[in-house]
Amino acid sequence: MKLTTKGRYAVQALADIAAYGGASPVAAGEVALRQGISAGYLEQLLGRLRRAQMVESVRGVAGGYRLARPARDIRIADIVAAADEKIKTTACEGKSGGCLGASARCLTHDLWDELGRQIDIFLNAVTLEDVIERRVLGMASVNAPVKPVQQQQQKGYPGAAE
Repeated sequence: MKLTTKGRYAVQALADIAAYGGASPVAAGEVALRQGISAGYLEQLLGRLRRAQMVESVRGVAGGYRLARPARDIRIADIVAAADEKIKTTACEGKSGGCLGASARCLTHDLWDELGRQIDIFLNAVTLEDVIERRVLGMASVNAPVKPVQQQQQKGYPGAAE
């Protein structure tokens, strides 16, 4: 199974923008720093996400990127696709017709092919909002939502100093 850094970084970048930006743009450099992504590589990914109308760029001193639509309307599968990423679970290439190079499929082909379908179903069911609110795999009742640092300092927020 293969999901390269391109797809993972695209999801991380949009989650960061959703969590830290709101209506305000977030500088790409801040996202890169928080997420440990090279600034140049991140700019390439943000360009793809902008063309897919998931983020919009704002020019100027206070510029950066913000979500082009609500996080609840952005599916993780769409982010991965916008990053030009395909999740491969089989070794089959192109139209070769098989995993073994000729036209024969390996014994476990159907297993890995079905896994790929299940991953696709899962990623299409999860929104960016689910990720930032930690509702993936029922974690909403266990973990507090991810909030920007300045909001974590507010009285009454779980984990804030009182």
